[in-house]
Amino acid sequence: MRILVGGIAHESNTFNPILTSIDSFQITSERELANEEPAKTLCSMGIDVAPTMYARALPSGTVDRDTYLSLKDQLLEQVEKTGRIDGACLILHGAMVVKDIGSAELDLLKSMREVLDEEVIISASLDLHGNIPIEMADYANILTAYRKTPHTDALETCKKAATLLVESLKRRVRPRPVIVRPPILVAGEYVVTDAEPAAGLYGMLSSVDSTPGIMDSSLLVGMAWADVSHAGASAITIAETREDLKKAREKAYEIARAYWEKRMELRLEAEADQPREVVRQAKASPRRPFFISDSGDNVTAGAAGDIPMMVEELVLSQVQDAVVGCIIDSEAVEACREAGVGASLSLKIGGRLDRVNGHPLEVRGRVSNLAGNGVVFRVDNVDIILTAKRTAFTSPQDFMAYGIGPVRRKIVVVKLGLLMADLKKIAAQSMIALTPGFTNLSTETLGYRNLKRPMFPLDRDFDWRYDATHE
Repeated sequence: MRILVGGIAHESNTFNPILTSIDSFQITSERELANEEPAKTLCSMGIDVAPTMYARALPSGTVDRDTYLSLKDQLLEQVEKTGRIDGACLILHGAMVVKDIGSAELDLLKSMREVLDEEVIISASLDLHGNIPIEMADYANILTAYRKTPHTDALETCKKAATLLVESLKRRVRPRPVIVRPPILVAGEYVVTDAEPAAGLYGMLSSVDSTPGIMDSSLLVGMAWADVSHAGASAITIAETREDLKKAREKAYEIARAYWEKRMELRLEAEADQPREVVRQAKASPRRPFFISDSGDNVTAGAAGDIPMMVEELVLSQVQDAVVGCIIDSEAVEACREAGVGASLSLKIGGRLDRVNGHPLEVRGRVSNLAGNGVVFRVDNVDIILTAKRTAFTSPQDFMAYGIGPVRRKIVVVKLGLLMADLKKIAAQSMIALTPGFTNLSTETLGYRNLKRPMFPLDRDFDWRYDATHE
């Protein structure tokens, strides 16, 4: 039994006008891919693995067409060189959008089918925030997505995609996915899987999985900051055979309907308010560290990461012992490096990438540290980590690389929507600042043009029942 492994993954934020180029992608070679999931799981099962290529980039704007086509051509070239295979295990995202093409996942699966023999079974792992065109069910046999936010089960999902594929081959069944799309598109911050109502919704998937004739099930909430016609939630079930399709469709609708009926109960995990009020509460709180999520400029969802609004609020509020991780500004980093540690200077920081929602902030401070691809610039009692490259601060180690221990700070600002697990562990208290940016949580202000309507919560006065003839 021989199985191919590879893929291309990216979460595209179409409201970010900066196209994602080839320089943003990290390419994992055949040799490296052979030592990572899902190849490791396949090897442990005695499978002959044919690693190809895996390319991924941090969430950012729509992917440049030539960039995608170059990556796809590289992958397909390696696929053709592998020779005879029984299955393909792909690592995808589900929300990759390519300029002038649309869904990269759909395009890639179609292209894979043109290269591979029809009997080859294709299995793909997906992010919970994927926007899934229903046509993907025509080209893939198995689609399985993360079940946890934050995504602590990414590797587990890759393993499951591999295991389901091998199981299908051994049992000589040809699975088929069913996709039902309830008209809901909310920011991922409203669906935290260890809190209700999401915990109950994701809990029901195990019951669906145990249904005879159904191999697996998924609930994807979609990527809210993508203005494409196929954006929105998806319930996916995998029918073992053609004869199980009716049952799989019923179960997919059951999941989708349960999500629809809970839509009004979806809430942010943490208390949220306007930036100035959040800073006021953080300053007054006796608890430390107090984490503030700069939600509108969330790097992990494709925002620019250079809006200095929270820096301005902290400085104006005269807070003590605060740190901001981080502001992306290569020009400011270079100026600090030229000046050296200890130097005092005036800088304009941020507002160079997102010129729609932000503007450069003029500040005067001191260079207190040089580290990695950035610097620490201290303004009054606020330490601002400036980085030359797009960076997401998701763990205490990210701060410690700059000589800053976040657990000892009074206020810590991160450009995230929700706190990742390692930060949540050390946060004594946290709030979400409803800031502007390409990941604005007030999605009704974004001005969608291509999204299929009606769509909750942009539209509220309608009901939904599944009708396969209208998909």
